[in-house]
Amino acid sequence: MKPILVFQTDFTYAEGAVSSMYGVVKTVDRELEIFDGTHQLPQYDTWSASYRLYQSLQFWPEGTIYVSVVDPGVGTSRRACVAKTIDGYYIVTPDNGALTHVKHFIGIESVREIDETKNRLRGKGTEGVAIFHGRDLFGYTAARLASGIIDFEGVGPEYSVDEIVTHEILKPNVTQGKVQGIFEINDPNFGNLWTNIPLQAFQEAGFTYGDYVNVTIWHEEKEVYSERVLFHQSFGFAKKGDVMIYNNELMKVAMAVSLGNFCKKYGLDFGPDWKVEFTK
Repeated sequence: MKPILVFQTDFTYAEGAVSSMYGVVKTVDRELEIFDGTHQLPQYDTWSASYRLYQSLQFWPEGTIYVSVVDPGVGTSRRACVAKTIDGYYIVTPDNGALTHVKHFIGIESVREIDETKNRLRGKGTEGVAIFHGRDLFGYTAARLASGIIDFEGVGPEYSVDEIVTHEILKPNVTQGKVQGIFEINDPNFGNLWTNIPLQAFQEAGFTYGDYVNVTIWHEEKEVYSERVLFHQSFGFAKKGDVMIYNNELMKVAMAVSLGNFCKKYGLDFGPDWKVEFTK
């Protein structure tokens, strides 16, 4: 069976960019299956692109080719690449930080720079276009790889995995009865915030389901939230409108408002400047 293609971008559906990419794929091989990851990634946010890859990649069948296009440096000297993970997935993406979480938490076996002299869409009046590599380079190369027109070696020259561009991944500080971390991503539809604190570390620090935990949040060193909050397995254990701590889908500590929106209610967001502390 031919590999599945999954696309994620910051393009939205407001105009024809996604349609054009998929048209290129089907022009290469009409049998190829295309699925959407998301096209609502925050604009230019390569950190979020990296996190969403890590969040969903391994739930697809082995061999899936994931195309991730958040590309503020399109048309410049940043590398366009295909990375092969240690467990047999392929990621077609600009090498601009979008491989950070996969490299750190899953592992990348090898990476190749896309050879534009062989793996670029031509004959459609696109030769002079420098601003749409999602269509002309990434989607096209992914389709050629999935269809078997090229193999991984046919993508282009290999370069060292150590040269992959990555963001810094901050680690939590864990002591008995106290854990400090950051909000590293959000759940945008529900307004939840996910920390960088693994559930196991949280529990080893002495926190258990049913506890009420002291929570303090800072933004740029300014305290913006301080409350006593329930820690439990799922949202239904808290009353509607109450803040709670829970274990998210990636086995990390997260915060939410039951049947509400934590970010909007308290004006919160994610990033290294959003620090959180939990104490007994």
